[in-house]
Amino acid sequence: MLNYVVHLVGACLFSFGVFYDYTYVIVPTTVVPIMSAYGGKFKFLTFWDAILQALYFIFCIVIDVAGWERQKGGSSFWVCALRDYIFTVFAFPVALFVSATFWGLYAVDRELVLPKVLDPYFPVWLNHVMHTFITVFAILEMLTSYRAYTTKTKGLIGLLLFQLTYLSWMHFVYYKSGLWVYNVFNVLNIPQRIAFLVVSILTGFFFYFVGENLNSMIWPNEESHGTLRQLLSSQWQNI
Repeated sequence: MLNYVVHLVGACLFSFGVFYDYTYVIVPTTVVPIMSAYGGKFKFLTFWDAILQALYFIFCIVIDVAGWERQKGGSSFWVCALRDYIFTVFAFPVALFVSATFWGLYAVDRELVLPKVLDPYFPVWLNHVMHTFITVFAILEMLTSYRAYTTKTKGLIGLLLFQLTYLSWMHFVYYKSGLWVYNVFNVLNIPQRIAFLVVSILTGFFFYFVGENLNSMIWPNEESHGTLRQLLSSQWQNI
């Protein structure tokens, strides 16, 4: 029941956060030029992640209501397997990455990620929805429900494809507008940018391993229970 509550609150919180950000957070381009750059809200990884979290928790609610978690075969297996893959490969590591990089850079110099001139337009509560609660709810999800991991190779390849997709998109935005999405790239030269991107990718991998190990520590005996979760864990190794 607690896991159902996490899903419901998470779906409502992140869906409203995405809606509010997209609808009401309108920053004049004279205040922050990047707001006029190609891509709109969709150029920010934070916005990508908030959408990802909202869709994930909505998907979980659909599974909860349909009762597919309690079934042991057929289409329910693939639906639950997809849910687990989305969480373990994308939702968990990306949430931790967004929180860690945002608050890490914020501690060094907030102008690199959230300039003070944005304070009148970007409320504090929304900042925490987008950059803090994403990690809180990712951890709550892991604490309240076991999620089967695929093999490390397949998991990391999936995460890498996501990372490269966003990095390609970020560079395309720069190509179209001549502006970097994040101010940190304006203070780095080319070798430093390359190093920053490599470290970012490796940091994402690190958070993938954090999730995998936490899952094993929190649910050490789950795969021996003979439920659908056991089937998920064993079948992932053959997919």
